[in-house]
Amino acid sequence: MSYVDTAAVGINPRARRRRLLRKRFMRRPLAIVGLLVALFFILTAILAPVVAPYSASATDFNATLAPPFSAHHLLGTDELGRDQLSRIIWGSRASIQAGVLSTALAILIAVPVGIVAGYYRGWIDPVIARLTDVLLAFPFLILAVGLAAILGPSLTNATLALGLGAVPGLIRVARGEALALREEDYVRAAVANGASDVAILGRHVLPNMTSTLIVQATVTIPAAIIGEAVLSFLGLGVQPPTPSWGVMLADAQSYVSQAPRLAIFPGIAIFVCSLSFNLLGDGLRDVLDPRTTR
Repeated sequence: MSYVDTAAVGINPRARRRRLLRKRFMRRPLAIVGLLVALFFILTAILAPVVAPYSASATDFNATLAPPFSAHHLLGTDELGRDQLSRIIWGSRASIQAGVLSTALAILIAVPVGIVAGYYRGWIDPVIARLTDVLLAFPFLILAVGLAAILGPSLTNATLALGLGAVPGLIRVARGEALALREEDYVRAAVANGASDVAILGRHVLPNMTSTLIVQATVTIPAAIIGEAVLSFLGLGVQPPTPSWGVMLADAQSYVSQAPRLAIFPGIAIFVCSLSFNLLGDGLRDVLDPRTTR
């Protein structure tokens, strides 16, 4: 056997697949940009106490509504003399927390329900499908606002509301994947060999829908980030003086004509952060699609 043949035989199939996926991802510059920007926001949120030049609540009444690009305040100050850059950095914590944790909560609830409905079928499938359709009749943000109003204003309750609001859409995705996977030959073979339902779901169904769930998560996170900003803007999320991009937009309403930058800078942060996750999700969807040839 030649050296080339030996090398080919020795390649781990999983390592070969990872290498292929990495090559596909590196050919998509927008996805790479999305990943880098998303990581930047995540690291900024984690390292906020280190990278923020001031405390989020520190005031300087001698520099209220100071213009941006000064030596002491890069993005200027608000009506109380609080540094805008510091508040945006600290506010990223609320947005990232709401986006990531609410998406994780939605996946933890939706995936088991969707798998049960799609794999077992029977009477439980139409019941779950109809309940999901009823909940999907309400727009995501409307459902989240209603739940947040019931639970009460706080970041924790806003995260719960956003997570519960995202559950119906994720149930539909998980159910559709389970319906398709239960008809695959390897699942039928496992059933014929007497494998238990737990083994089939754990070894064949759930691992093969992981790529779809990852893509769906990167789509849900930016929706949750915008949702947190909306809830905080309406007074149903983060409560002042705790910084949040939505709270900053709400505070800027009275100063739009005098200092429009108070709304522009947090608005740009929301836009860029959400866009980065969307670009990453689009790239992952193309990379993980089995029909993709390059």
